[in-house]
Amino acid sequence: MVLNYIWISLVIIAIAAAFIRFCIDGDASILGSLVDSTFSSAKNGFEISLYLTGVLSLWLGIMRVGEKSGAVGALSRIVSPFFVKIFPGIPKGHKSFGSIVMNLSANMLGLDNAATPMGLRAMKEMQELNDKKDTATNAQIMFLVLNTSGLTLIPISIIAYRTQCGAANPTDVFLPILITTFFSTMAGLIATAIVQKINLINKVVLAYIGGVSLLVAILLYCISGLEPSKVEYISNVSSALILLSIILCFVLLGLFRKVNVYDAFIEGAKEGFSTAIQIIPFLIAILVAVGLFRASGALDIMIDGIRWVVGLFTTDTRFVDALPTAFMKPLSGSGARGFMIESMNTYGADSFVGRLSCLFQGAADTTFYILAVYFGSVGIKNTRHAVGCGLFADLAGIVAAVVICGLFFS
Repeated sequence: MVLNYIWISLVIIAIAAAFIRFCIDGDASILGSLVDSTFSSAKNGFEISLYLTGVLSLWLGIMRVGEKSGAVGALSRIVSPFFVKIFPGIPKGHKSFGSIVMNLSANMLGLDNAATPMGLRAMKEMQELNDKKDTATNAQIMFLVLNTSGLTLIPISIIAYRTQCGAANPTDVFLPILITTFFSTMAGLIATAIVQKINLINKVVLAYIGGVSLLVAILLYCISGLEPSKVEYISNVSSALILLSIILCFVLLGLFRKVNVYDAFIEGAKEGFSTAIQIIPFLIAILVAVGLFRASGALDIMIDGIRWVVGLFTTDTRFVDALPTAFMKPLSGSGARGFMIESMNTYGADSFVGRLSCLFQGAADTTFYILAVYFGSVGIKNTRHAVGCGLFADLAGIVAAVVICGLFFS
């Protein structure tokens, strides 16, 4: 429903703005460029979806190998002590923990569409413990906030879009996105814990959060004094090593467990193909709307207004051009994706704006969409503090993305 209103609003505003400009200037090319943008955007959307088919098939195949080899199960056991503390309403060993881990694991790998089925299953399993079926439990809200905070280990889709848009090194945003999502996730976790009165000051939670925080702090300290070219080199090398290490570990563990790795990969890859096909109409629809919005000049008017306000406080206003992606992200993932692609096509995939748009896309998830789909799947109407905590995580991610992008790509 939200995406419907967004799409209609973008199209109506764009066409109205174009007609107003035509009436004032009398330039027929304004209307012509608006029509041309619909065809070019549709073509661009199909080409991107076609390329995405290969990437999704690859990584969903690898994910299936990880599932069958027991790698995902091992991850579940590793994080189980932490989950028990932040989900006190779920009994230890409850079946929902497996679905939660699978969902968050798919999100961390950047496989949004693969994560949704496991997320819906987790919500239904947690709903079995819910005494008030129309009101969200603390555990369900915590799960939703962790989803909306967008913790991403490997932003596969973003890397694929950067490749399609001509980035020299599509993986150079890997490390910045990882750090950015860490801050948004921590903000969402802490905000939710405060509201739910969950004690995060205990040995288990501090060990997990403290360990990850220490690694991120050390990383930021090490790169803060380096030249941008060296920071970019570190990001490129670490991205490649981590991606290749995950593939190697999944395959070797599958061989050790005597899993038919090839068949498991094919099984997952088939799901990737069907997922990519389903994306095509949605991506074309939103890219056409965003293309109209930009071609009409409405986007430029909005950005210029924001830049004027920001210019009252600072001289560096480069980040403003990437803000449409950040504004759209809580409302619509496909809408934000459209603005991200549009930014890379307009300013260049390796520009500051292009990279920052990718960080905004990877910094958080679609808060309102996730709330609507996940809560709607189990009939929850009273979402309590889920929206507030989710939007707080989004805001933390936006601020962190601007700072981190400045450190890595200034």
